[in-house]
Amino acid sequence: MTNFSELSLSKTLKGNLARHNFVQPTPVQAEAIPPALTGRDVVATAQTGTGKTLAFLLPVVESLMNQPRTTTGIGALILSPTRELAIQIQEVFLKLAEGTGLKSAIVVGGLNERSQLQSIQKGARVVIATPGRLSDFLNRRLVKLSSVKHLVLDEADRMLDMGFLPVIKLILSTLPATRQTLFFSATIEKSVAHLVESHLKDPVRISIGSTTKTADNIDLHVYEIEQDRKLGLLNHLIANERGSFLVFSRTKHGADRLAKKLTVAGGVKVACIHGGRSQSQRNQALKGFQENYYRVLVATDVAARGIHVDGIAHVVNYDLPQVPEDFIHRVGRTGRAGGKGTASTFATRKERDEIRRIERTIKLQLTKQNVPVEIPREEKVVGGDHIIVMPSAHAPRAHAGGFKPRSGSGKAPSSPYNRGGSGSYRPSNKRKRA
Repeated sequence: MTNFSELSLSKTLKGNLARHNFVQPTPVQAEAIPPALTGRDVVATAQTGTGKTLAFLLPVVESLMNQPRTTTGIGALILSPTRELAIQIQEVFLKLAEGTGLKSAIVVGGLNERSQLQSIQKGARVVIATPGRLSDFLNRRLVKLSSVKHLVLDEADRMLDMGFLPVIKLILSTLPATRQTLFFSATIEKSVAHLVESHLKDPVRISIGSTTKTADNIDLHVYEIEQDRKLGLLNHLIANERGSFLVFSRTKHGADRLAKKLTVAGGVKVACIHGGRSQSQRNQALKGFQENYYRVLVATDVAARGIHVDGIAHVVNYDLPQVPEDFIHRVGRTGRAGGKGTASTFATRKERDEIRRIERTIKLQLTKQNVPVEIPREEKVVGGDHIIVMPSAHAPRAHAGGFKPRSGSGKAPSSPYNRGGSGSYRPSNKRKRA
């Protein structure tokens, strides 16, 4: 398959694909969609950023559309490791399902459970859930999965890494034995392989590229630098390179401190996202980053697979990941959909062995970069509150074509992120093209 128009799809679905510029399938889409449309179970492994979301959503939507309109109950269950990824899966679903009458519901922690349950009760045919919140609903007998015909396990390896295996087994035990299961993962390790063998029937197996290697269109740089010069180097890169930056910190507190320091330095708008923030804060930061209101997003590894934002120019490993495999998922946030990207890793002399382990894992050598001599050392500050809440209630609106604030009287104009001065999140209604 070289074009979505070759598929035997409903007229409405074909129109939605064309409207949102889904024309040529990626390799994983071309391999996975045809057998999934016939009802086969599928096991697909592919690098991050290769279009797996559309690969499982398109067959699910087409199948649900072909069922009688009188069919009720949850027809498809999609399990995702993080809230952010679940929300972004729903965004793609809404594009595909325009004009079909199909409804979806998000079931995740950190959001109001009453509204989630109401969405299901109002006829949601697709439920997109994280395992923890869904198992809670099941234990309290608030939701029934007896009508599920399609199960999707997205980023299955990540869910198991996060300790969800017992919860996933519980959820699977409540599903009908007769169903289609679509299993998408970056890797198939022993624990994942056991799940496949136990719960999939004669699946079509698809493997696209190396899942232990980064994409060829990402420049991988490493800077050996003292800890107290990292901030200066990051500011240097932000000042001298174009585009948005996704910066990874190892800890929640480290992410908060770094975001505050970058904000104090001025010149760019910075947001922060990690597991210690409320869902509304995380949504606000991610939406602002997607819409270029924030040029820099500081994140922990909660964002490594939970963020799907096209056009991220630069990923920075300010701190090294805890395991080499996470390096692949971090840098995979840039260079998506065939675009070019840069991933820079900061490492101290003591971390040389960790860099070598990363290089052995990805079977590539990182390109060593010289640290400019003018990069200053960071001044030590004793005490102080490092917790930062963004955006500021008086943050100015970003330029449409850049990241600089407007010049003028100095009074902050209203923005979609501080309208009314309350600091509440009210994103733009402008749709982002897929």
